[in-house]
Amino acid sequence: MNFEFSEEQNLLREQARGFLQDNCSPKVVREALESGGPFNQGLWGKVAEMGWLSTVIPEEYDGLGLSYLELCVIADEMGRAVAPLPFSSSVYLATEALLACGTNSQKEQWLPKLASGEVVATFALAEGQGQTTPKNLQTSVSGDKISGRKVAVADAAYADLCIVVASSTSGDGADLYLVDLNQSEISREDVPTLDPTRPHANLTFAGASAELMGEAGTGWAATNNLLNRAAILFAWEQVGGSDTALEMAREYALGRYAFGRPIASYQAIKHKLAEMYVRNTLARSNCYYGAWALNTNAAELPVAAASARVSAIQAYYFSAKENIQTHGGMGFTWEFDCQFHYRRSKLLSLVVGSEGQWADKLITAIDQSSAA
Repeated sequence: MNFEFSEEQNLLREQARGFLQDNCSPKVVREALESGGPFNQGLWGKVAEMGWLSTVIPEEYDGLGLSYLELCVIADEMGRAVAPLPFSSSVYLATEALLACGTNSQKEQWLPKLASGEVVATFALAEGQGQTTPKNLQTSVSGDKISGRKVAVADAAYADLCIVVASSTSGDGADLYLVDLNQSEISREDVPTLDPTRPHANLTFAGASAELMGEAGTGWAATNNLLNRAAILFAWEQVGGSDTALEMAREYALGRYAFGRPIASYQAIKHKLAEMYVRNTLARSNCYYGAWALNTNAAELPVAAASARVSAIQAYYFSAKENIQTHGGMGFTWEFDCQFHYRRSKLLSLVVGSEGQWADKLITAIDQSSAA
């Protein structure tokens, strides 16, 4: 079985990399980090024009109708650039939820707007510390009015639309609801994070209008499937960032001299870079497996998602941390760009669940596949 990308997909990679080098340089990332304001609307518009927001959206909803392999390629390059955009919230989560669970009218109303970048969307699950389950969900809907509180929702500070997981008295204990965030019954509270280039906010719903997505009582199964699919795309972002951190460390080590020779010639640095490479290669291998499972909707999707997620979290954090160490005392300074990947690696290690949660999912998925 060949997990490699096709020639056309690699051409897409070259195009995406060139575009991001020209339009999302480290200077742009630093401006986003230092401003603490809304995301770069100009860059968002250009990304929309490239068609990346509509990659897997069917043509009937103004999308490109491409495969998830193309989306994995784009995610990889977005990770390399540490793009300060709400791409993952809108594309990996909200768009995927609409494609899987939305009614025809919901798709017709929102997918074209998501494809064009006119609307920014996000996904709200967590309500407090610890793992969210149907038993501890407090957000509820009465009639078509939603009430409750969601915490640390990515890009919620400026999103227009949100997919909300709420409790249900039937089925698996949860439902998915489509909520327009531009309502007076919704309040937003900014949440400081380690990576200000991806702002988060708490959302409080006080009787806001909400539309049910899918059948009642099937929301938790839909959420798990959504998280598995998103985990693979997030993993591709992480390996993209991880590889860039390794390249930064390597370039600095080759150009930095100590005692008359490049520090890259010292064994300690060689071992550091070699371990970064090994971890990155293992994570990328798992991501290829995940891309295949995502694109084919294979039965192995839960195992593939958890494998990719755990290895990508470990690889990105290790490479980001060791990149700083390779740069020495300079790596800790504000002026150096090492911090971009360290910040993003820590942030991405928690989206859609922590490493510990995904390790548990991996063990469970392996046990279930063995039993079958």
